[in-house]
Amino acid sequence: MKDPGKYFRNNLSNAINLADAAVAGKVKRFVFSSTAATFGEPETVPIPETARQLPINPYGESKLAFEKVLYWYHRIHGLQYTALRYFNAAGASKNFGEDHNPETHLIPIILQVAAGKRDRLMVFGDDYDTPDGSCIRDYIHVIDLAQAHMLALDAPESGHYNLGTGNGLSVFEIVESARRVTGHPIPLEVAPRRAGDPPRLIADSTRARRELGWKPEFENADAIIESVWRWLKKHPDGYRA
Repeated sequence: MKDPGKYFRNNLSNAINLADAAVAGKVKRFVFSSTAATFGEPETVPIPETARQLPINPYGESKLAFEKVLYWYHRIHGLQYTALRYFNAAGASKNFGEDHNPETHLIPIILQVAAGKRDRLMVFGDDYDTPDGSCIRDYIHVIDLAQAHMLALDAPESGHYNLGTGNGLSVFEIVESARRVTGHPIPLEVAPRRAGDPPRLIADSTRARRELGWKPEFENADAIIESVWRWLKKHPDGYRA
């Protein structure tokens, strides 16, 4: 929330340049990585593609703005497009994992605590309107996202698809899963809420399953976390090793 310009430069201004190049190059289909953050605090959960989009942070707002750009480029220039609204991307393959600097994603941070690279996990808010008070998210493995991108190239028409497993897990449930997978304690500390974090984001991915023939392979947290843990043990210093 501190630098909204960064999101609008990357996700809107630069993306428009890319869309212009796609039109000029007569690209057959433009596949856009959108986000569940375009929905803000949804009125219904699980969230269908038709739910109202009312973002509550600059990231979601910038992604929604480019979805609208694609709609108009389709109408005016004939650019075929598919916008894939990711829910919480996570996981690793055999050779590739997450290595952000600084790390901001929940599962890698939790596993850094398990590996002794951090002393504790900061949980931002335990007073949300959820069963255990922490935010609930729908975690989707990057391999399943990659498969959706391949299928999106042959989408029947331009439009949007939600990508998630439909299984909502809270921060505390993810911590418990990581404890099971790693066998390590994961100390945590509860901090105040962060601005722009909706309580629940869970996908209704019925349309992607029906129209694209997409089916996620990784549908539980333990499998996703195990893939990340395996990669981190093999690459304890990330790509800097």
